[in-house]
Amino acid sequence: MWDIFLKTLPFFGLIGLGYGAGRTRFFTEEATAYLTKFVFYFALSAMLFRFSANLSFAEIFDPRLAGGYLWGTAAVYGIAMAVGFWRRQSVEVAAIEAQCASIGNTGFLGVPMLALLLGQAAVGPIILVLAVDLIVFSSLLVILVTGSRDGRMSLGVLRTVGVGLLKNPMIVSIVLGLAVSAAAVPIPGVANEFLTILGNAATPGALFAIGASLASKSAERLSIAVWLSCCKLALHPALVAVGVFWLFPAEPFAASVAVSAAALPVAGNVFILAQHYGIAPQRVSAAILVSTAASILTVSAVIALVSG
Repeated sequence: MWDIFLKTLPFFGLIGLGYGAGRTRFFTEEATAYLTKFVFYFALSAMLFRFSANLSFAEIFDPRLAGGYLWGTAAVYGIAMAVGFWRRQSVEVAAIEAQCASIGNTGFLGVPMLALLLGQAAVGPIILVLAVDLIVFSSLLVILVTGSRDGRMSLGVLRTVGVGLLKNPMIVSIVLGLAVSAAAVPIPGVANEFLTILGNAATPGALFAIGASLASKSAERLSIAVWLSCCKLALHPALVAVGVFWLFPAEPFAASVAVSAAALPVAGNVFILAQHYGIAPQRVSAAILVSTAASILTVSAVIALVSG
């Protein structure tokens, strides 16, 4: 585990650097927002497009891996929602808490970190995990929130979900990359070099942006934040492990990548959704802060356990 910890430490060091820049106001919230936009729309999109363009659909989509990861994530989602209802929370609040418990920072932290730590063979499973999170569970949140507010399901809800997916640059980049791969269109050397240079900015940019954004987060309602962080950092990888190793046994390396991805801290985009819909943003903020701090140790432990 010590070797894994030392390998992950530089990644969390970059997060710490961004946090320091944000806390000292050297990096303002506006600057952080623009850096996040650059990473989200340009650097990370270039990285995902290049990865996808060099993989076939079969190398990304493994039905057993998808089934195991989907089962584990749905299980922790359901547990978090049930606990929310037990605490007499509304459907909206229970759904946003379930999102915290089950959706990790795969885009900004998982793609760059796990690809470097575990090698290029990990890229396909990482992209699959990211796609399941975005297509299934982000859509589920929108459906639950909008449906509970309207009191019924409508075509408008499905239209909102569809437009949201079409506007997500990570989904678009993956789909375009797979289209290029399927068409067997070679990427010109100059274009490939351009994508490589731009994509290389994703790792430091994303990690720095995570840290800088954490500087503006508050740690209110710590008891709930700790519960949600435990769900995300411990329960989620444990249930995904049950799914990918026993219920839907996948290829061992791909299964270990999925479990490692499940161990990532709460995703920053959950806070964006909480703010957008006005659902307990402080609670989500605290969960992101606590889970990211604790993940310095827990992510290393999980990766060491499954890779060992």
